[in-house]
Amino acid sequence: MTLELDAGAADSGLAASLERAAAILLEELQATDQAPADGVLSVSLVDDRHMRELNSRWRDLDRSTDVLSFAQEEGTREDDSQDDTVAAPPAAAAGAERPLGDVVISLDTALRQAEEGGWTATEEVTRLLLHGLLHLLGYDHEGAAAEAERMLTEERRLAALLRSGGCPCAGDSR
Repeated sequence: MTLELDAGAADSGLAASLERAAAILLEELQATDQAPADGVLSVSLVDDRHMRELNSRWRDLDRSTDVLSFAQEEGTREDDSQDDTVAAPPAAAAGAERPLGDVVISLDTALRQAEEGGWTATEEVTRLLLHGLLHLLGYDHEGAAAEAERMLTEERRLAALLRSGGCPCAGDSR
């Protein structure tokens, strides 16, 4: 699986930590057959203004949010931790690397949430990456209670894996 990271205004330490976390997550998700080996994950860190524009364009909501997930293949769910949903573009052509999707994180919002939660920006951005990635894979916390519990269980498992691999990750998803 390939990672494409646009770290925007993030410092190099945060970008390096995010790359390491993404590598651990993608390796685990491939090993458990939850993500395609030939997939491409795009992660972008943006400011609140850009996130608000995306939310307005794709969801008709005139506000920023912490994370948006844009699935690239049919059959996956697109969502974020604040109940936001966007449309999925068509699947990739046969023989090409398959785009898993895009996770867009508002660095401004992540910094505020980190301060409110009492953890570091790196921990919060990693948590948002994990949460957004699970939405790309079809996990959902908004519908049935059983599905929400399934997502929370997987999020906790992967957060523990990240921490054991030396990647800081904030607590359970909201």
